[in-house]
Amino acid sequence: MRLGKRLLTEFGMGTSLRRQDYTEAAVRALKDALWHNSINLAELFGVEKSAMVLDVEIGVAAPDQVDAAELAKVFPYGQPHISVVKGGLDVPRRDGGKPTVIANAAISVSLEGVA
Repeated sequence: MRLGKRLLTEFGMGTSLRRQDYTEAAVRALKDALWHNSINLAELFGVEKSAMVLDVEIGVAAPDQVDAAELAKVFPYGQPHISVVKGGLDVPRRDGGKPTVIANAAISVSLEGVA
């Protein structure tokens, strides 16, 4: 993580119910985290939105199956630094099908040039 002085942390959860798509679950977790909040720190501190540093941690059971480039597309501005780690949860299905995938996201926001 490239965390400066953290000003805000947002959390989210996402799932892939049937396809066992870890990237899809992670994207949904990020969107969930972002939709919990409408605070625009850049405006509050009078800096450009591009100055927002977004330290993103995604937890899934199979980190190697997540496409981090797809996750970066979720952010309309700022500088996302994405780390995918072991976490989340795979929930087995009684019918023997692919497990439901659960991803967890934490987004910590800091601003360049703000102490």
